[in-house]
Amino acid sequence: MPSSPRRTTLAAVAASAGLSVATVSKVLNGRSDVAPATRSLVQSLLLEHGYVPRASRRAQEARPATVEVWVDGELCAYSTEIIKGAIEAGAESGVGVVVTHMKADDDASWVGDLVAAGRLAMIILANEPTSAQVAALSLAQLPVVVVDPPNPPAGPVSSVGSTNFAGGLSATQHLLALGHRRIAYLGGPANAASNQARMQGYRAAMEAAGVPVPPEYVRTAGFCYPDGMKEATALLELPSPPTAVFAVSDECAAAAMQVARARGLRIPEDLSVVGFDDTEIATMTSPQLTTVRQPLREMGKVALRTALRLASGEKIESHHVELATELVVRESSLAA
Repeated sequence: MPSSPRRTTLAAVAASAGLSVATVSKVLNGRSDVAPATRSLVQSLLLEHGYVPRASRRAQEARPATVEVWVDGELCAYSTEIIKGAIEAGAESGVGVVVTHMKADDDASWVGDLVAAGRLAMIILANEPTSAQVAALSLAQLPVVVVDPPNPPAGPVSSVGSTNFAGGLSATQHLLALGHRRIAYLGGPANAASNQARMQGYRAAMEAAGVPVPPEYVRTAGFCYPDGMKEATALLELPSPPTAVFAVSDECAAAAMQVARARGLRIPEDLSVVGFDDTEIATMTSPQLTTVRQPLREMGKVALRTALRLASGEKIESHHVELATELVVRESSLAA
C-alpha cells in the first residue's frame, strides 16, 4: 500500500479527478452506481494519494482484535472444520473470529461496516470477492484470504487450498489397485477449481492405467448431499453402472451409499465408495468411509495466521498455499 501522507482529504482526491466529492465517496463506499471508467480512475487516485477513511484511522488506532470469516450458504461439516481451525488459531493469537454469511452480489458498501467494526482482516470460505469488492477492500487496507477459492484469485488476494489433483489421483489409484475398472466420478460444480483438479487427478489415474472413461461416468453437480443423491441415482441407473465411485466430497459419498442401499446394493461388496475431505461424516457412515483427507482445520489456521500477518504489514512468501492431502482407507472400499 502506498505510504502517502494520511492527511489527504476526500476533497483533494475529488479535485484531482475533476469529480464531485459525492462521486468519490460513492467509489470509496463501494456503491455500484458509478461508471467503471470513473471507478477505476478514482480508485487509482485514492491509492496514489494514500487516502485512508476516517473510520479506518479510528479502527487502526483502537485496533480491535477481530477477523471476519464469511461463509457462502449454509454451514456444513466441511466449512465447520475450517472455522474451528480459524477459531483455534485466533485464540492462540488473542484474536476473535466473527462468522457471517457471504454477500454474493457485486456491492461493496459493506466494506465500510467492516472497517467501522474494527476488523483486522477477513477470510472467505469457498467463494471469491468480486473485482469491485477487492478494490474496496484494498482501499480500506483490509487484507483478505480465501480458502478453497472457486478460481485462482487475482490481485492482492491470498488463498489457501489443498493438493486436490494429488488427492483425486490417489483416490482413483486406490480403486484401480483393488481391481475396479468401472469407476465413476461424482463431481462438484463444473467451474470450481477444486472440482476440476480432483477430476483431472481421476482422469490421469484412469488414463495411466489404460482404462477408458465413458462420458456418462463423469457427473458434475455440487458438493452437498442432495447433489450426491441426484447424480448417484443417475449413475446407478446406467445400463452398465459403476462398481466404484469416487465422490468429490464426503457428503456426496454418503449420498451415493444411501442411493446404493435403496437399490439393494451392499457397500462395499457391490459398490465401493471413496470420498474427499475426511470430515466427521466419514466416521459416522456405516461402513466407515474411505476418503481423501484434506487438512481442513489446518487450512483454517493457516488462513487466520496469514490474514494477521498481512494485517500487520508483514510480507508473505507466497499468495497461495497448498496443504498436502492423504488417502485414509477405511471400510467402504473393497476388491472388485
